[in-house]
Amino acid sequence: MSGSKLSDATFSRAGLDGELSDPFSGDQPLGLTVHTMPTPQDVLDGNPRRKMSGRWKMLAVMLVCAAPVIASYLTYYVIRPQGRSVFGELVQPVRPVPDQVVMGMDGQPRNLQSLKGQWLLVSTAGGACDANCEKHLYLQRQLRESLGREKDRLDWVWLVSDDVPVRDTLLPAVKGATLLRVGELQVSQWLSPAVGHLLADHLYLVDPMGNWMMRFPAQLDMAGAAKAKRDIERLLRASASWDEPGR
Repeated sequence: MSGSKLSDATFSRAGLDGELSDPFSGDQPLGLTVHTMPTPQDVLDGNPRRKMSGRWKMLAVMLVCAAPVIASYLTYYVIRPQGRSVFGELVQPVRPVPDQVVMGMDGQPRNLQSLKGQWLLVSTAGGACDANCEKHLYLQRQLRESLGREKDRLDWVWLVSDDVPVRDTLLPAVKGATLLRVGELQVSQWLSPAVGHLLADHLYLVDPMGNWMMRFPAQLDMAGAAKAKRDIERLLRASASWDEPGR
């Protein structure tokens, strides 16, 4: 049998060599590969790289989210066709709505930043509301209504700049408007008139992110309102990919 032959041969060699030969003497010891754990220093050295990678990823996500907004502004401000004029005066850089607590007409406190989320057509005047104030309120309402199905993307706002009560006869005319009591000093931290004019002389356009970005000429009349409407319509078209009606 093969077992007895192996035994005889082995013992025969042992008799010749004087000792038993190790049949595995030519082999190397069995080795095990062990993946070492990272040292504390390795962890410390790797953290900045991981942090930097995470920051780049976060920046990429933010750019993707902001791309439609950036594209719409580029389209309107930079790549607009030759010969197209802007009636309103562009505000550069834009001014963000301040974080200020103001009073609603119901006496309840509100934050100015609650206006964000809609395009805004803003006027400001005292509660007595002179003839110029009444004209602005009329034009604000008419401009919004003339936008048709897009009107829900634009709110009209009257910032009442003093403590004078709004007369009852005026209230039906401002139904649907947003009225807030905001001191003139507070208003001036966000909006400002053209040189030689007062805050109450203009209508102001604010984008859905709360940025004041356009001022219409003082003493706006119906012909000027038609031109202002074209500006508003262009902006609404340019922002259609990212702006939706309602806050």
